[in-house]
Amino acid sequence: MKFIRIFLLIAPLMLFACNREENPSSNGQSAGNTIATEAADESATTAGVVQLNTLYEEYFDRNLELNPLRATFIGDNRWNDRFPNNLGPEHRAAQKALWTEYLDKLQSFDASRLQGQDRLNYDMLTYNLKISLEGYEIPSYLMPINQFRNMANFFVQMGSGSSVQPFKTVKDYDDFLGRIDGFLVVMEQAKTNMREGMGKGYVQPRILMEKVIPQLESQLVESVEQSAFYRPVKNMPASFSAEDRTRLTDAYVDAIGTRLIPAYAAMRDFVRDEYIPAARDSDGIDGIPGGRDIYAYLVRRTTTTDMTPAEIHELGLREVERIHGEMQTVMSDVAFDGDLPAFFKFLNTDPQFYFDDGQQLIDGYNALRDEVHGKVMALFHRFPKAEYEIRAVEPFREKSAAGGSYMRPSPDGSRPGVFYANTYDIKARPKWSMESLFLHEAVPGHHFQGALTLEIEGLPRFRKFGGFTAYSEGWALYAESLGKEMGMLTDPYQYFGALNAELWRAIRLVVDTGLHSQGWTREQVLEYMYANSPTKPARAVAEAERYMAIPSQALAYKVGQLKIAELRTRAETALGDDFDIKAFHAQVLDDGPVPLSVLEAKIDRWIARELQE
Repeated sequence: MKFIRIFLLIAPLMLFACNREENPSSNGQSAGNTIATEAADESATTAGVVQLNTLYEEYFDRNLELNPLRATFIGDNRWNDRFPNNLGPEHRAAQKALWTEYLDKLQSFDASRLQGQDRLNYDMLTYNLKISLEGYEIPSYLMPINQFRNMANFFVQMGSGSSVQPFKTVKDYDDFLGRIDGFLVVMEQAKTNMREGMGKGYVQPRILMEKVIPQLESQLVESVEQSAFYRPVKNMPASFSAEDRTRLTDAYVDAIGTRLIPAYAAMRDFVRDEYIPAARDSDGIDGIPGGRDIYAYLVRRTTTTDMTPAEIHELGLREVERIHGEMQTVMSDVAFDGDLPAFFKFLNTDPQFYFDDGQQLIDGYNALRDEVHGKVMALFHRFPKAEYEIRAVEPFREKSAAGGSYMRPSPDGSRPGVFYANTYDIKARPKWSMESLFLHEAVPGHHFQGALTLEIEGLPRFRKFGGFTAYSEGWALYAESLGKEMGMLTDPYQYFGALNAELWRAIRLVVDTGLHSQGWTREQVLEYMYANSPTKPARAVAEAERYMAIPSQALAYKVGQLKIAELRTRAETALGDDFDIKAFHAQVLDDGPVPLSVLEAKIDRWIARELQE
């Protein structure tokens, strides 16, 4: 190997010497011209990189100003008093113009000489802008509300003080009052758009919109003091002056009582009386005009692959069958007498597998936190600096929320990450699912990966704060598979829980594609879930309706996980005893989220370098 390295070092010199011998009459002028040309090219490339880096930051700032909620999420508080009307035609046109402007600027550069991170930056922003422009005409703005993605619910989270909106200074409190103004405009715009959608056939499934009614009604409280929006007033910092305290309290009482509660009531009335009667009976996106083509685009965007819905459906069927086989092994290990459906029923009904109340579940996750933290560094070079908390999902959204979710921390450390665990219907939250869910949402899953990305130096902000669902969700599912290597999942029931979590993601490949490209109904999805997994109705219904609400998102997990696992196997096979799991994980994580094709090319280059050393 040392000989190869030496040869690679001296080969250019040998080639240069040979060239000079072949043209002795040049008296060195040709070589000198070549060196000068190469120096000029290198100088031009360096100047181009500087220009591109300036362009990236300029684009990011302009995009943040256009989308101030995103700025708040990443801890940039310059526009915390704005809630953009991103459903309105002016905002949508401005967004399209911004994407087009910067794609044109990028394409005016000669990228052929860019290398390493410089080429990666160029390719990734180009990819983002092209895929965004391709999806611009998709009429999601005509269907802006469902039970899973609902700006009304999001605004409650912000206004309650438990989410990304800061409530630490007088300015913070005044900022949110300004944000209320924008939110009310968006609520009216949503109704305008939904009416337009009703006329064109772009409407949500009726069963999803029926779930929106209680979400809106949860904010129709009898007194202002009962409102989630009043919590910042209750928690107002003691350092505020008496004058500011009085002024802000009066302003919040007025805004909540005369503006916010009436706005939620008006939206409830519109959805109940006008929209639901016009909503559709079909369950998949193929029930709207051009729905199958829209879904094919969403699949490409979500998975960052060229896989078709039909290919993903067949992949899911194969994975379900494979994981069932592994479950049979666990069933034998615990000496269960019966078939797999009977084992599912046992796991669903035996009291030993369930807590009595939600706080016990949260306490259990906090205990897991200590255990996992003590074991995870066997597989990684470093642990992220950012903290995270474990919280129960808020009551106003728990009925429709997933079993677990994660919100990343702010980059300045002022807001920790949050692992949300759903405590609704505690008898649908089995103990045997806890270790795999923690590994997925917290460490070494979403928190670990997301917080480490924030620490990467030199990344343009569009990469540091951007993302690709197939990468991030693929990593989190891959993180679950690391449990045994870390010394977790030693209880066979917990290992079954990990298999079940993986099974669930395989099922998603089948049912999401079934729903949106093969005409499956909600009932068919539920039947498939019940027949192939130990799920209970509370979770199955929430999950099925989630897939209906956000087509293709559920595909990211398994597609991404399988690609990362494939790359690991490729590296292990190529490197043999020289394979270093910590080094592999560093290669996957150290550039932050990337499309799967980019990740594959990067790992292949890493393998080639390792073989030369």
